[in-house]
Amino acid sequence: MEATMVLITCELTLLKHQTMQKNSKKSSNSRVSDIELNSVDAEKENTESLNNFELLPREISLQIFSLLDVQSLCRASVTCRSWNCTITKNDFLWEPHCLAIRAVCKREIDDDRKSGYSWMYTLQRNYQKSKVKFNWLSGRYSNLCSSVSLPEKIMYPMDAETWGEILEAELKRCAEKSRTDLIT
Repeated sequence: MEATMVLITCELTLLKHQTMQKNSKKSSNSRVSDIELNSVDAEKENTESLNNFELLPREISLQIFSLLDVQSLCRASVTCRSWNCTITKNDFLWEPHCLAIRAVCKREIDDDRKSGYSWMYTLQRNYQKSKVKFNWLSGRYSNLCSSVSLPEKIMYPMDAETWGEILEAELKRCAEKSRTDLIT
């Protein structure tokens, strides 16, 4: 199935490239008035080639989108209205990404889903938080000398329960370090 999608994408790209080559050959051999007409035609064909993705069966479009990572999916959603509509209306595209961050933000993801939030909205609410929380839980900020050492741009407001989880992880790290220091 994946190979079929890649083949279809390649064929669409090839068709677009061939169309553009034909237009450039025509316009280089024409007079000024013909160039103006060809530029209008080229714009029309470019607009049509942008919509070639819409010619694909919906299932294939969705399959292609489902293979994208979070950042690529977000970028694709701002490419054009058609893609935005397809991506935002098909919540299942966001589910695997949301479940991936659930490893770090289990309570938050579960609470949002119980509250009836969509997968996409749940991911939006928790994505940045999961990155910051992961860094805290993994000990990235364990040996800071002062709060000035914390990078401001990656901080995220967190609730008391999340800070509790982080402090528990930090206490476990300290206890393990103390045990290791006693042994050596």
